[in-house]
This record gives sequence, C-alpha cells and structure tokens, in this order.
Amino acid sequence: MKQQLVSIVEDDRFFRESMERLLRSLGYKVHAFPSASQFLSSPHLGETACLIADVNMPGMTGLALYKQLVDTGRRIPTILVTAFPNDIDRARALADGVVLYLAKPVDHSTLTQCLSEILAP
Repeated sequence: MKQQLVSIVEDDRFFRESMERLLRSLGYKVHAFPSASQFLSSPHLGETACLIADVNMPGMTGLALYKQLVDTGRRIPTILVTAFPNDIDRARALADGVVLYLAKPVDHSTLTQCLSEILAP
C-alpha cells in the first residue's frame, strides 16, 4: 500500500520537527514546510492527502492557507494547530470546513485518531 503524504506547515522549527517525527513513527510519509508560501510552491502540494498547519504564522495564516486551497479547487483535509486557541477562531475554522482545530501542545491521541479517519483506505 502506498504511504499517504501528510504535509506540515509550521513556522516553529521545534514543533515542526517533533510533528514530523511523530507522523513518521505512525507510518506516514511526511513533508514539512516553514511557511505557507513554500508549501504552495512545492511539488508535493498535489500529492498531499492531509495538511497540518499552524494558525498563527508570519505571511499567511493556516486558515488563510486553507481558504486559498479551497478557492483554487484543492480540498485537502486540513487540521489547524495553535498555541493561542480561541472559540471564535475555532468555530470559524470548523464552519469553513477545517477537519480539526487543536491547541498546542497537541493531544497525540486526538491527532492520531483524526488522521486515521481522514486517511482510512
């Protein structure tokens, strides 16, 4: 079975690398990017089966990235993570179609369960 690609867009290097290690340990193929623009210009954009993006990043936020993907016809299941959760942003993101909105530090069991549902064969 072909490994499905999970792309991580996160400006915090420590968090990005720890998420990358976690997802690889779960058996996923992973590509990580420090910015939304680097992800959008990546050759891996088209093969991304799930996107995990930080809400608060310089340049383009995770929610703005998700909206741009939708507006350009790319409906990639997206999980947003944030160190600054709030109910208004959470409600807006979920209403816009984001699959999951998680506070940092991320609950690994919730993330793992969500990924297995999104990426079920």
